[in-house]
Amino acid sequence: MNISVVIPLLNEQESLTELHDWIVRVMLSNQFSYEIIFIDDGSTDNSWEIISTLASQDIHVKGIQFLKNFGKSQALHAGFEKAQGEVVITMDADLQDNPDEIPELYHMIKTEGFDLVSGWKKKRYDSVISKNLPSKLFNWAARKTSGVKLNDFNCGLKAYKLEVVKNIDVNGEMHRYIPVLSKNAGFSNIGEKVVQHQARKYGVTKFGIDRFVHGFLDLITIWFLSRFGKRPMHLFGALGFIMITIGFVFALYLGIDKLFLNQQGRLITERPQFYISLTTMIIGTQFFVAGFLGEIILRMKQDKKRYAIKAALNLN
Repeated sequence: MNISVVIPLLNEQESLTELHDWIVRVMLSNQFSYEIIFIDDGSTDNSWEIISTLASQDIHVKGIQFLKNFGKSQALHAGFEKAQGEVVITMDADLQDNPDEIPELYHMIKTEGFDLVSGWKKKRYDSVISKNLPSKLFNWAARKTSGVKLNDFNCGLKAYKLEVVKNIDVNGEMHRYIPVLSKNAGFSNIGEKVVQHQARKYGVTKFGIDRFVHGFLDLITIWFLSRFGKRPMHLFGALGFIMITIGFVFALYLGIDKLFLNQQGRLITERPQFYISLTTMIIGTQFFVAGFLGEIILRMKQDKKRYAIKAALNLN
C-alpha cells in the first residue's frame, strides 16, 4: 500500500464527506493504493455516523471511535498503530489542509529520501492576534530549543515514512513536537514544504489561545526528556553534588574558623553560614533521592493505553 491518510477529528460532521471525496479524487488521479483512517476523538455531533456511512460505501475508509475526548496526540497514536501504507500522511479534518498537496509530499518521502516532511502554512487565514503572532513566537522557541529548523511545527499536514510513526510515542499533547520526537528517535532527515492553507469552511476552531501556553510547557518537558529522560540521575545527581559541595565548603570553613582561628567567637549555630550549609546539604540530598527515584521509575514503568476505543470500522 502506498499511502495511509490519518485524520484525527472532533465534531467535524459538515466537512467529512467533502474531505473524503477530495482525498479519493487525488488518490485515483495519481493511481495510489491507499487507506483513509478517521479517528473520532469523542465527537458529540454526527461525525461517527458519517464515518460509518463512508466506511460502508468505501472499503478504503477505516474508522476508530474513542469513548470520550482523549486529545489529538492520542488520536494520532491510535491512527499510527493501524497505519499500513509506505508513507503516512496526517491532516486535519476541517478542510484547512489541502489534499492536493499529498502527491508531492509522497514523492518527497519516496524519491528525495526524507524521513518526515512537515507542511508550512506560510500564508495563513487565521486571526493575526490570537493565532498567527503566538504561532510565530511558539515556532521560534521550538526551533531554538530543539535544533529542528522548521517554520511551522504545528501544521497538521505532514508526511512520514511508515517506520517513523511506528517508532515514536505521541502522548499527552506532544503532537506539536512530532518532528522533535522523530529526531530524538534517530530520524533526522526532516524536510519542509510550503503548503496551501485554506480558510475554515465549516464550524469553529477547537483550539484557543491556551494551547500556546500548554505548548510552551510541553516544549520544556520535551527538552528535559530528550536530554535526561533516560538518565535522570545525570541531572539530579549533578545538582545534588553541587549543593552538597557548597554545604560542605561552608561547614568546613565554619569548623576551621571555630577550632583554629576564632575560638572565642560566636557559636556556630549563631552564624548564617551554618544555615546555608545545612540547607544546601539537605537540598542536595533531596536531589540525589529524586534522581534515584527517577531511575527506579524508569526501570519499572510499563506501557499503558492512554485512550479507550469504543468502536472500529474495517480494521483487521
